[in-house]
Amino acid sequence: MKLDYNGSVPLFKQIANQLENEIFNETFKENEQVPSTTEISQLYQINPATVLKGMNLLVEQKILEKRRGIGMFVTSGALALIEAKRRNEFLAQHVERFVKEAKALHISYEELIVLIKGGYDR
Repeated sequence: MKLDYNGSVPLFKQIANQLENEIFNETFKENEQVPSTTEISQLYQINPATVLKGMNLLVEQKILEKRRGIGMFVTSGALALIEAKRRNEFLAQHVERFVKEAKALHISYEELIVLIKGGYDR
């Protein structure tokens, strides 16, 4: 994990994003324990409360679960949740804007499909 201490994204969100990436890339698998708040806070020399805040974001999204007295674990189904979340973000951020711009440029639906297929096959 690498954190940007001077960036605009709060550290707790960076922690959550990094853990999510590691789950998505299967560094941490479903039902597997993730590093403790203490381990992560010591590694990056940040407050454990900051780490916990980031982990709690993932708990709220049902990507991590707290097991009392044991630690945080990746939930069963976390990978599917992350993929669905990223797919929705991709559609909202890129596809809608792409289609809107294509319409503004009077690119027909058929032309757009041909362009997409060509780009996808490369």
